Amino acid sequence: MAADPNAWYYCLTHRTVERGAGCRGADRMGPYPDEATAQRALDLARQRTESEDQADREWGKS
Repeated sequence: MAADPNAWYYCLTHRTVERGAGCRGADRMGPYPDEATAQRALDLARQRTESEDQADREWGKS
């Protein structure tokens, strides 16, 4: 699947934000709607993981 030329991505290899085609898909996170969100990709992933981990802990209590 080709990269959306208007979407933003975070490159895990170079630790940079890219727009449209860039590094290979396996090395990128996204797409994101804007550059600022792509810059926060790692923080967003960390927050989502923490949230899901908490949900798993809560589920295990029932």
